[in-house]
Amino acid sequence: MKTAEDILREKGGDLICVSAESTVLDALKLMNRHRIGAILIKNGNEIIGIWTERDLMRNTIVDGFDPRVAVISDHMVKQLKYSQHDETIDQLQDKFLGMRLRHLLIQKEDKCIGLLSAGDVMKTILNEKEDTLRELNALTSFEYYENWRWRKEDPAK
Repeated sequence: MKTAEDILREKGGDLICVSAESTVLDALKLMNRHRIGAILIKNGNEIIGIWTERDLMRNTIVDGFDPRVAVISDHMVKQLKYSQHDETIDQLQDKFLGMRLRHLLIQKEDKCIGLLSAGDVMKTILNEKEDTLRELNALTSFEYYENWRWRKEDPAK
């Protein structure tokens, strides 16, 4: 069964980050360029927050919100949720569902090595199920039964 680290390796585990002083517009441009729905906020080398498309949705209904001047650190989520690199896809799925999360930071030896979305985990689960189904179909194919060499006896003989 695949682990968080396996999923990161397959999808590419690059962390896309902006500095705490960046504007929301800067973060949006970077997210758009990388085609991602969440971005990490750093203060120096330390990850201090996360900001997502949903945060944008919530911010835009606030009077006076202007992404060109709004500082990302004023709008980020500070309560970061982590999982360990060796947690299985089942454990990750339980966390996403149980804590109602969309993103989890992945740690290895107290260092953040990547960010997984609920979609990343669901895609992996579906791919594994598809692989299993393909293997089961191969086992039950016509050729498999043909190799049994069942032959109807000819009643004339």
